[in-house]
Amino acid sequence: MQSRRQQRVRELLKRAIGEVIRREIPVHQSGLVSVNDVGVAGDLQSATVFVSILGTPEQQKQGIALLRQERKRLQSLVGHAVVLKYTPQLHFVVDDSIAQGNRILDIIQELEKSPPAT
Repeated sequence: MQSRRQQRVRELLKRAIGEVIRREIPVHQSGLVSVNDVGVAGDLQSATVFVSILGTPEQQKQGIALLRQERKRLQSLVGHAVVLKYTPQLHFVVDDSIAQGNRILDIIQELEKSPPAT
């Protein structure tokens, strides 16, 4: 279970990272990048950023590659926006939970449409 401080830092980082990505990463190149969640280590020295990328498969590949390539610059910008003793080292991971959720909803809708077998 996370401490209250970790939860506050996580939410603060989530907002700050989302804002920095919105300003710095071009949508036409990388698709629409959305920060779903941020996992913060117990010592607040590293953070895993779970992102979803909406766009073509090529934009999705370019998007995560661009995020990983620009990690240090984005980390620096987040460090200026969020005042912490240490700026966490960011690690970007593609989170496809939204796509999986949509797939499950589609399956449920298909099951509801089909007539019950007797």
